Amino acid sequence: MKKLDIYIIKKFLGTFFFAISLLILIVIVFDVSEKIDEYLEKQATLYEIIFVYYLNFIPYFVNLFSYLFTFIAVIFFTSKMASNSEIVAILSSGISFRRFLVPYFISAIFLGLMSFYLANFLIPKTNVKMIAFEKAYLKNPYRNVDRNIHMQIRPGQFVYMDSYNNFMNTGYKFSMENYQGNNLVYKLNATRIVWDSVSESWSIRDYFIRKFDGYKETLERGERLDTVLNMKPDEFTFILDDMKTMNFIELRQFIEKERLKGSKLIKEYEVEKHKRIADPFATIILTIIGVSISSRKVRGGIGMHLGLGLGLTFSYILFSQVTTVFATRGSLSPWVAVWIPNFIYSLIAAVLIRKAPK
Repeated sequence: MKKLDIYIIKKFLGTFFFAISLLILIVIVFDVSEKIDEYLEKQATLYEIIFVYYLNFIPYFVNLFSYLFTFIAVIFFTSKMASNSEIVAILSSGISFRRFLVPYFISAIFLGLMSFYLANFLIPKTNVKMIAFEKAYLKNPYRNVDRNIHMQIRPGQFVYMDSYNNFMNTGYKFSMENYQGNNLVYKLNATRIVWDSVSESWSIRDYFIRKFDGYKETLERGERLDTVLNMKPDEFTFILDDMKTMNFIELRQFIEKERLKGSKLIKEYEVEKHKRIADPFATIILTIIGVSISSRKVRGGIGMHLGLGLGLTFSYILFSQVTTVFATRGSLSPWVAVWIPNFIYSLIAAVLIRKAPK
């Protein structure tokens, strides 16, 4: 690598890590001041606050704002280079603009890969401890308030509950149906179903079973039936935050299982899966836009570039949020919703880079 490449990479990565480290410190100070009463009230220890919560909070925060601070870093140091006429000197020495972009691409790819690793492998591990801390000290215990719960637990096997009490691990007005093709062959109704944590099985109370064999029907009634079903109590206490504790492989397996059940939140899960891939690409796209905007020397200097750059970045974030809402609340495909901002801003990057000084 040439000295110029090393110089730009050092500027790029140095500015990025300095800016995001400074913001992390500021955010932690404000977060502590906001939550200090809850820490004291629930007697959280200093070790838990620092090493369980905030230490595991840092990777999540870095990844959350990585592409935004990548863009700010590019705008900041490239504008400074342009105002000092460094870019003019570099291009005048015979180096093409494409060659000038090489260290930017190297840095952006490094940050993109870092973001991919954080989102899909490291952050799920740190989120386990962070979310457990929040549940213990910052949030009230989760209470399942869903009614009319329907799910498919195996192919052809469907269950229904009127409601589920996650504190008592009890479901009320339970029914289960087994189908062979389109034919109902088994139907069970019970007043309630209770999880036995010792035997890890379900206890069905006051049940009534109907079995169908062609035109023949068999009836069975009883007070208690212990059985193993392909469902666990934690499936009724799952919240969207728990999805953040899964790595990429676990998330894909979880989505397939939820699709079999017919989960109403399947689109939220799909959006999360695609965002973990699409967001690292945003780092590269916004880097190209940042270089294209800030490499030209203008009267406004850094302020002009920062203003225009931040406007584009926040428009990207807003557009991404809007398309996500269309996916989760409308008929737009999660894949399209997540990737369409990258596609559109790639076109903007292509237009801006053609107009950049050569």
